[in-house]
Amino acid sequence: MSGKMYPLESVYNCIPKEEKKIEKPPRYVSKFRPAVVLESKLTKDAMRMMGPAKLEMPSPDKYLKKHSKEAKLPEKPQPSKDAHRTCTEKKPAVPSRTDPPPMGIQTQRDLNKTTIFVPVKPKPTYVDTNKGHKELLENSGLVPKYLLKKGYGETPLYLQQRNEAERRAQEENDRLIREQREQGAMHYLSDEDRQAVLQGLKKKWDTLHREYQGLSLIIDTLSKKAHKKQLEEAMKQLEQDINLFERYKTIYIPNN
Repeated sequence: MSGKMYPLESVYNCIPKEEKKIEKPPRYVSKFRPAVVLESKLTKDAMRMMGPAKLEMPSPDKYLKKHSKEAKLPEKPQPSKDAHRTCTEKKPAVPSRTDPPPMGIQTQRDLNKTTIFVPVKPKPTYVDTNKGHKELLENSGLVPKYLLKKGYGETPLYLQQRNEAERRAQEENDRLIREQREQGAMHYLSDEDRQAVLQGLKKKWDTLHREYQGLSLIIDTLSKKAHKKQLEEAMKQLEQDINLFERYKTIYIPNN
């Protein structure tokens, strides 16, 4: 029986209880283990050389000496004492003073004397620094080589065409201006016409002034303000025109 139904101090607690052994489940072993073991054995030899190579340590007797790594020239073979005696062909004897000289034999010295070499003409250069820096004189701009060029000093064809086009455009512009002047020619306004125009301007000014005087004293809307401003501008322009016609007696107007 469990201890929850009886108090802690009970006779039944003196009865020894059987120890229950906890059985662990079997360890998990993958079913792919044999394949993995076989694959690791097959690829094990590929990594056998991993790590530092095991080299043989140098002997203490073979230490590095001075000038041991410098490049050395090959040793020249020493000539033997009997080297001059190894010639198999015997040279001819020196001719005596009484022997006749050989005729018709040409030597290299005779060929050099007879050959005529044309001296190379040096290219003209100029020196521009105290260090002796040289440059070709042809590319310096000091040689007038373009003076000898064919067609030097003549106006190029494209410039002639451009000048001709500009001349035609100028003539066309002058013609249009002349026509406009002829169309807009001005004629003299007679004194009667001037007085008639002046009376018409004053009459129109009186009409606008009468309308301006009839405006209300309180102008509180936008339409009233715009109408008042329009009347003031029109009256001001009429006053300027009237002053112009009264000041000048001679007036010209265009034909159209």
